[in-house]
Amino acid sequence: MIKKTVEIATAGTRLSISHRQLVIERPDEDKRTLACEDIGVLVVDHPQTSYTQAVFTTLLEEGAAVVLCGPNHLPAGLLLPLDAHTTQTERHRAQAEAGDGVKNRAWQLIVAAKLRQQGAVLSHFMGSDAGLSEIARRVRSGDPDNLEAMAAQRYWPRLFGPDFRRFRDGPPPNNLLNYGYAVVRAAIARAIAAAGLIPTLGVHHRNRGNPFCLADDLMEPYRPYVDWRVKGMLAGAAAPADLDRPTKAALLSLFNETIVVGGRRSPLVLALHASAASLCRMLTEEGKELVLPDGLPVGPDDEEPREADDG
Repeated sequence: MIKKTVEIATAGTRLSISHRQLVIERPDEDKRTLACEDIGVLVVDHPQTSYTQAVFTTLLEEGAAVVLCGPNHLPAGLLLPLDAHTTQTERHRAQAEAGDGVKNRAWQLIVAAKLRQQGAVLSHFMGSDAGLSEIARRVRSGDPDNLEAMAAQRYWPRLFGPDFRRFRDGPPPNNLLNYGYAVVRAAIARAIAAAGLIPTLGVHHRNRGNPFCLADDLMEPYRPYVDWRVKGMLAGAAAPADLDRPTKAALLSLFNETIVVGGRRSPLVLALHASAASLCRMLTEEGKELVLPDGLPVGPDDEEPREADDG
């Protein structure tokens, strides 16, 4: 079953739990309820939202992730379940004991997939992948040549113009990219926890202040989907620069896109779980390959990539 992503962005909204249903009460609107078991990610993006303790505990019990946004509308915190898998302790031990060889191999596959995805985005909008597919074929175990950074120097100026600089506090469209990445990161962190892995222990990212290093590793091949959506939105007649409600809804709708992962078509939100499960198998020495996305979103019955739009 496809889990829902629910965003709360209306002033005065009150959240509570009744019979394991999330109760949403907004001013001047009818009360709405959603089964907690159907929710994958809850995004709370208004400072005047109130909730009971049971909202957090019940959603976590059902395996959902809760994202709390700050005044800039970007996620400021993330809550994840601690007991999302029945063999969690065993998998945690295997993950912690995984050797550098298997982690370097995983990072090689992740980087190569990311570069192919970036090449697909450029080909879609620019007609050429700027050589990123060839660079992807040259990625070695652990990416010691830092081809990921080399590719970025080709990718960003071609996608958003020669003056664009990708950094968190940069001018638009950095704000749109930040929001899209943060929500995808939360969904991947949830998938990692559901697979029985520790989000803190990455295969490449090792920042001691980052509790989601493994999520940052695994999300790399999924970042270009956000880029694809943002580029498509900017190409519209009324190009969005602010994180208003329609813009956020368009970015969140990425989870419903159909993509190819492991040779099969799947909604993106389910593909995250397939990728996390394959990473778990690799880190516990039960698998040698990763299940990663391949190409841009496609229509349910189409062979060609979908046009990027506002969702």
